[in-house]
Amino acid sequence: MFYQLGDISVHADARGPAKAPAVLLLHSLGATLNMWDPQAEALAKRYRVIRMDMRGHGLTDAPPGPYSMERLARDGLALLDSLGVDKAHVGGVSIGGHIAMRIAALAPHRVLSLLPCDTALDFGGAAAWQERMDIVAAKGIAAIAEMTMSRWVLDQSLASSRGLRRMLLSTDPAGWLGCAAALREVKGDELLGRIHCPTTVVVGDRDPSTTPEAAKAIQAAIPGSKLVVIAEAAHIPNLERAEAMTRAVLGHLDAVTALPADAAAAGMEMRRRILGDAHVERSEAGMTPLDAPFREFILEGVWGRVWTRPGLSWRDRSLLCLGMLAALGHHEEFRLHVRATRNTGVTAEEIGEVLLAVAAYGGVPAANTALRIAKETLREMEGVP
Repeated sequence: MFYQLGDISVHADARGPAKAPAVLLLHSLGATLNMWDPQAEALAKRYRVIRMDMRGHGLTDAPPGPYSMERLARDGLALLDSLGVDKAHVGGVSIGGHIAMRIAALAPHRVLSLLPCDTALDFGGAAAWQERMDIVAAKGIAAIAEMTMSRWVLDQSLASSRGLRRMLLSTDPAGWLGCAAALREVKGDELLGRIHCPTTVVVGDRDPSTTPEAAKAIQAAIPGSKLVVIAEAAHIPNLERAEAMTRAVLGHLDAVTALPADAAAAGMEMRRRILGDAHVERSEAGMTPLDAPFREFILEGVWGRVWTRPGLSWRDRSLLCLGMLAALGHHEEFRLHVRATRNTGVTAEEIGEVLLAVAAYGGVPAANTALRIAKETLREMEGVP
């Protein structure tokens, strides 16, 4: 999708349940949002994953530079505004990680947690960046491709590494130069004392650009932050060490979004995430002494002990509930769980597939009735009379 954000058209991708916790992921200099593909696929089962081609990269406009770190950070905030996202977990790699930290400093009330990966508080000073910028301005991106790739990955023969090279070579020189100018102007003390949200710093153990020592400096600057070192990884571990990077990202997010240990409290939180605050508030308002014990049983036994288990995603459990409720003829509950698909990420097409299976194994009449209810409910959700 494309979004007009101020002076530029921004290419972005948002996937996962619409009401799930939002995660904004930012890429490195010379790459695109696709460098996060492996992590986005895994995260989208439980989170709303938002990625963007940053200013000057990919399919996003590349206006003449120089750009500033604040400008790049405000682009990210503007995308969240455009998507109606008030708060998000924010992470990024390299310049993307520094932009993520800038967002946390500029708008702390909007950042739930922070995941700066293979980045730094400063990037080696203005002279080194000006030298690289002069080369690119005179000879193009290809002139720095070998140097860049040797820092990004350990094995350049991998298909993913060749893909990263193509991302780099397709970068608009104006966009690269604009972002490089932002890196050139970074001062190491600009963010000190300004970030206080839950943070996990991630770094490859063989990153020659933003070294483990640079990651430790970030950890020392952010109170209570944690450090994860990915073994046998260079500057961009997202593709070359995809599984390890995904574990690091999921580990951070799962820790900071953990449900309460108490089953009833966890159940209430999960119930709100799946069914929505409006439904829960209506249900709670109608509570009587007669149904209080039943509510306790449902909160603890179903929402607190079944839905919170890690073995299946919200989407998987949603599909199972739809099929079982349709087959058993529990029409009110079926309608409720059709409405919940706006939060679980199940599509109308997938509901149709579930009901075909219900027709085959549970009976055509049950599936036919459920299909009618699903159509009515989906129309209501879309505001169609």
